Amino acid sequence: MVDDSHKHANHAGARDGRGHFSVAIVSRAFAGLPPLARHRKVYAALGSLMQSDIHALSIHARTPDET
Repeated sequence: MVDDSHKHANHAGARDGRGHFSVAIVSRAFAGLPPLARHRKVYAALGSLMQSDIHALSIHARTPDET
């Protein structure tokens, strides 16, 4: 996970202290899933962090065969 918050210092969503992040995830769990379903899996794994610590998240979710 990469913290991109410094790129959004004056962004309205950054004022509450939550960050902007980029993440690249490779997992067999993404096999056969469209991008939206993959993103939902990532959001589910992050749980409450999406409400408490993360304002924006750029997700690159791939299977081992796609890397």
